[in-house]
Amino acid sequence: MLLCALVASALMFADHRLTRMEEVRAQLSTVVAPIQWLVAVPSDVLAWGSLALSDQRALVEENQRLREQILHLSHRVQHMSSLTAENVRLRELLGAAARKESPYITAELLSLDPDPFNHQMVIDRGRRNGVYEGQPVLDASGLVGQVTAVSAYSSRVLMVADASHALPVQVNRNGLRFILQGSGQYDVLRVLHVPDTADIRVGDLLVTSGLAGRFPAGYPVARITEVVHDPGQPFARVSAAPVALLQRSRHFLLLFPPDPVAVPDDEAWDTEPDRLIDERAPAVQVPAEQSVGDTASEEETD
Repeated sequence: MLLCALVASALMFADHRLTRMEEVRAQLSTVVAPIQWLVAVPSDVLAWGSLALSDQRALVEENQRLREQILHLSHRVQHMSSLTAENVRLRELLGAAARKESPYITAELLSLDPDPFNHQMVIDRGRRNGVYEGQPVLDASGLVGQVTAVSAYSSRVLMVADASHALPVQVNRNGLRFILQGSGQYDVLRVLHVPDTADIRVGDLLVTSGLAGRFPAGYPVARITEVVHDPGQPFARVSAAPVALLQRSRHFLLLFPPDPVAVPDDEAWDTEPDRLIDERAPAVQVPAEQSVGDTASEEETD
């Protein structure tokens, strides 16, 4: 045990001080991946057993709830379809580029970090699936966090509730932009540096703003739960609750950047006029034996 403690202390010190340990950590994560899968087997078997042993009445009630949820989501999709079509027409009138859908892959939870001060988790997708560091992670309700470490078969995700996590957001109602930071609690997030006169209310939805290029714009992150105005203070204390089910979700989406839009030739001509003019304009040659002064005198004579 003493030897294991010394080795663990040395590895923690090296991981904290040396940058090369990231490669070692990725290799060790690949070795530990089968163990993580084996650890997840009992919970999967328990979930399957509870489903198999459920009585018919519970299954009927769950089926009814799912049917109602499908109808509700179908109604929202129909409404969103009309709004999407209207948005496309407006963007065409304004000459703006159309937004493209972000491709994604699904992932499942393998384990949670046992440290109560670290809000991190491990998912079953890794470098073999195209996962990269900084990739956004969502569940069915909203943004969960971002990938911070990638191995061959698994990845580590830092949740938005972690105290070291911050991201740019905006109020969906009026477009005001702020920074949202985790507080170390699953149900509390802090909105930083909110002016006391800012138009922000309890119940406002905060969505990703798309600034800094890490998270795509428009995905729900949190909902304002408290706004406290201190007399004489320039900033208000604003708290929010994440819309994602950080402690209950087991299935997630990993977003990829949308495919780049090809620029037509006429737009390329407008955006890079100097380079294209140099390439397409005919070259004007002046005889080598004729100087500038001789050219000017000939023009005056003519």
